[in-house]
Amino acid sequence: TALLRASGACARRGRRIAASARAASSASSTARSTRAVPLVVVVVGKGGGAKVDDAVDEYARRCARYAPFEEKTVKQNPKNVKDTELQKVHEGERVMRAITARDYVVLLDERGRDASSEEVAELVARIGDEGYERGVFVLGGPFGHGKDVIDRANESLRLSKMVLNHQVARLVVTEALYRAHTILRGEPYHH
Repeated sequence: TALLRASGACARRGRRIAASARAASSASSTARSTRAVPLVVVVVGKGGGAKVDDAVDEYARRCARYAPFEEKTVKQNPKNVKDTELQKVHEGERVMRAITARDYVVLLDERGRDASSEEVAELVARIGDEGYERGVFVLGGPFGHGKDVIDRANESLRLSKMVLNHQVARLVVTEALYRAHTILRGEPYHH
């Protein structure tokens, strides 16, 4: 009986090792060489409080291990207007100042396309491979993006089918960009 228990334990350990090897092989098969392109998250709004800011800062630090990373905040409703369309125009003007002609701009919008973690990783790689200066991910204000920003964007992604408040969205996008780097490097964070 002791021999059967020992052989069962060895078989289980062998299956775990084989599963671990398959996972490592799978992770390394998604790994690829890419140019480390600087990433910027432009946020229309204000911070999310100390705990959210700390969490975002942690993922920003992790992202910076792979490529330059920056979060830029643009003042929400900078001219304090009541008209929501005019508010989007003024916010959009500020966002456009944070974008250069050589940037690849991704709108983060509830009407954007869905993307898996692997697709976000491939997007980050493509931005670098195609020679863009930076990848800029834009979180709009509470009423969405201004027309100039929408027209300038290369594409639009949504972070979730649910509407997320800005604090949660900041954290989700920053973590997603860190995860993208780990996927591209074949590191075990994403499994």
